[in-house]
Amino acid sequence: MPFKRTSLALTLCWLLAAVPAAAVDRLYDLNRRVTVTLEEALPQLLSKRLVVVGEQHSEPLHHEMQRKVIAALDAAGVPVAVGLEMFRRESQADLDGWVAGEISPADFEKAYYRNWNYPWAAYRPVFDYAREHGLPLVGLNVAADITRQVARGGFQSLSAAQRGQLPAAVTCEVDAAYMAYIRQAFGTHAHGRMDFTNFCEAQLVWDKSMALHAIEYLQGRPDARMVILTGIGHAWKRGIPAQVEAYGGLPAVVILPEVPGNIAPERSDAAVADFIFLMP
Repeated sequence: MPFKRTSLALTLCWLLAAVPAAAVDRLYDLNRRVTVTLEEALPQLLSKRLVVVGEQHSEPLHHEMQRKVIAALDAAGVPVAVGLEMFRRESQADLDGWVAGEISPADFEKAYYRNWNYPWAAYRPVFDYAREHGLPLVGLNVAADITRQVARGGFQSLSAAQRGQLPAAVTCEVDAAYMAYIRQAFGTHAHGRMDFTNFCEAQLVWDKSMALHAIEYLQGRPDARMVILTGIGHAWKRGIPAQVEAYGGLPAVVILPEVPGNIAPERSDAAVADFIFLMP
């Protein structure tokens, strides 16, 4: 409801205002095992054409870190595009219209909620930055009905028309570590109502489709970099980055947010990510 969204927007703005800007700037380098600033990490980010920044969708500080990564690359003078889990490929016209200034904030918010159901207020600073600086926004995701159907009936249940919306076939074939992650996620989300293989294929539909859509964009623009914004489960190295490297030969730099008891300097290594964003 509008009242709830407005109230939440004010709350999120207050939370961000209460945190000093410099506090949203500390990264733990998992390769060197040291804490660095975003400025100190920038050369490594610039060394790859793809930077994947994970998030917990409703955490505003994660989105502020994403905005700062985008801004740092933009300030370095390289062409930067922002790849989005939050928007389906079919909604690209809405993203183009937003960046061009042809869609009002109110109308774009409606387009956002047609694609995603997490609070617009948490994401708006990223979208505002792209609009103000003319950075391309790229919808990477597939239609929600496809992933729901795969989760229920597997990839083979898709019609020819539905398969035509995907860039590749999907099977549940991943390494042991990623399989363990998917099984953990299955236990959290499935509640005994889904077949595990179908759930696994649905996860990989997202990973592979977003990866191949990102590759397609970058292959047509050899000077461009892309920052992908996506949930932690898709962002870690065995998710989208592994698919991008396998199909496009493009290694990525991965930044994941600190999540106490899960993602933390003492619990993680460079097989998971390159950097951990340390929460203030």
